[in-house]
Amino acid sequence: MSNILRSLVKELETPREERPLGSGWLSGAGALLASLTSFLAAGILHWPELFSTPQLHAIENLAWLRPALLAVMLIAYTLALLSLMLRENKLLGFVALGLAMAAALLGGPQAHDTVQVETPIYFGLDFFILNMLFTGFLFVPLERLAPRVKSQTLFRADWREDLFYFLVSTLLVQAIAYLTLAPAHLVEQATHFAALRDTVGAQPVWLQIVEIMFFTDFVQYWVHRAFHRFPFLWGFHAVHHSATSMDWLASSRMHLMEIVVLRALTAIPGLSLGFTPAAIQAYLLIVFIYSSLLHANIGLDFNRIGRYLATPRFHHWHHGVDREAIDVNFAIHFPLFDILFGTYHMPESAWPTGYGVSEKVPHGFAAQFRYPFRRKG
Repeated sequence: MSNILRSLVKELETPREERPLGSGWLSGAGALLASLTSFLAAGILHWPELFSTPQLHAIENLAWLRPALLAVMLIAYTLALLSLMLRENKLLGFVALGLAMAAALLGGPQAHDTVQVETPIYFGLDFFILNMLFTGFLFVPLERLAPRVKSQTLFRADWREDLFYFLVSTLLVQAIAYLTLAPAHLVEQATHFAALRDTVGAQPVWLQIVEIMFFTDFVQYWVHRAFHRFPFLWGFHAVHHSATSMDWLASSRMHLMEIVVLRALTAIPGLSLGFTPAAIQAYLLIVFIYSSLLHANIGLDFNRIGRYLATPRFHHWHHGVDREAIDVNFAIHFPLFDILFGTYHMPESAWPTGYGVSEKVPHGFAAQFRYPFRRKG
């Protein structure tokens, strides 16, 4: 099995010049995506109590979902057969075909809950699929149309690690949400600002969203700066900075401890000042997309808005290996905080020469999870 996985990864990482149009690689990669999606979706329908996020149950009960799943399975079969006919290396086609058949064995679009797993714990597999499809369809075309690094492919260096981070953070959405929201709930219960909360909640939703972005970014700026300032905290943040290539998926590479601490502290203003659930939900969607955008391999300068809103070039400088890029551009939304506190760096139309960190951060999720606790200096 491990040999098959290694061969599959090698096939996906085939250089662009070795997979011209008509070679069967594109149809094979598309078949793999469609078949994997259908397999995971069938698993969710078969074991909803275990793999389904409660907030997404309404989507899973929509009338069009099962016909859509059938369409995805048919696409997977068609593309897999096309790849098998066109490509000399048949691995992509056979793996995609196997996953599509496994989805069919689970019931495919007719899959239903037959196990009745009774557990208060769930894993957000449906959340993972929706996130991956939404952000992938949004940013992959943008990175192809206006790339910062033109030679960078979709399956670039370390994509497996970042995809695994993306998977873990979404599967553990229940545990992460509980840990990150607990401090905010404690602050809310300990404070008695009913009049202030009523006033804040009575504002237009759009104004609340702007205020949440402002207050959250202020807290985030100082927490982010602390992760750079204190050696023990930097060990966790170094994992995020260890990415040597920037794209939308690189934003997911974060140590679980950093995710919990950062989100727990930045959630306090939004949840304790009386903002409405609609405004908070809208902000969460914005910050999710915004974070992916800042890391994306998009070469547009956005010079006209760069001093007012964070842009990909602004955040790429934060990840740069250049000496001038060290400890700059900590804000996520508003460069104003970096301007005020002396950490703003945006040389006109210039980009960093590379990305990463000077220290040797190990590869692999498990090794990187242990790294902050074993790191010296």
